Amino acid sequence: MPRSPRCLLSLSYYHIMTRGNNLNKVFKQEADYHKYLELFKTYKKQHPFDLYHYCLLPNHTHFLIKTKRADDFSTFMKRLNLAYFYYYKRNYGWVGHFWQGRFKSQPVGKDEYFIQCGKYIELNPIRGGLVSNPDDYPFSSYKFYTEGNNDNLVTEDIFYQKLGKTVKERQLKYKEMIINEIVESTYHKKAWGSKEQRYNEGRKVKYHLTK
Repeated sequence: MPRSPRCLLSLSYYHIMTRGNNLNKVFKQEADYHKYLELFKTYKKQHPFDLYHYCLLPNHTHFLIKTKRADDFSTFMKRLNLAYFYYYKRNYGWVGHFWQGRFKSQPVGKDEYFIQCGKYIELNPIRGGLVSNPDDYPFSSYKFYTEGNNDNLVTEDIFYQKLGKTVKERQLKYKEMIINEIVESTYHKKAWGSKEQRYNEGRKVKYHLTK
């Protein structure tokens, strides 16, 4: 069957996810995560976009982003995934499909739930039983927001400044932030966020697919 068309729009917000084929571990050791981030940084400079939150897990990745040019972001993902596949093949002798199809792109509404979506992404290691405290997981943007760790991949979340007047206040509020049920319940829907925002994003996608 032909693949359904992807509607990735310019200057729009997305939750991006990639998975290893058949749940294969795409990161087997710490060096693999570092290599992926190194490639990510290289290609992001050539195909710029805003990355607000990310989390790398053993068999999949999550990013919360804003595109600049949609076609340019697609090129970025193709180059990144291909380059990392070649690295993995050289080191582990992989044969066959490495990634599970194309990357998934889920529109995200620009409302008060946006920053919660980012934290929800960063809490994946907790839900996956990898660590008991998100501060202990090194391959996410979590400590950029809670400890001010330098991470030149990350653009500050568009709602982060609203958490407090001082750096310490914002960091504490981010740590204490409770994930609303709306975020959890819409995580696997076609668009992510409040009912109004999901409706708006759905209309945008439908309009562009029918142009």
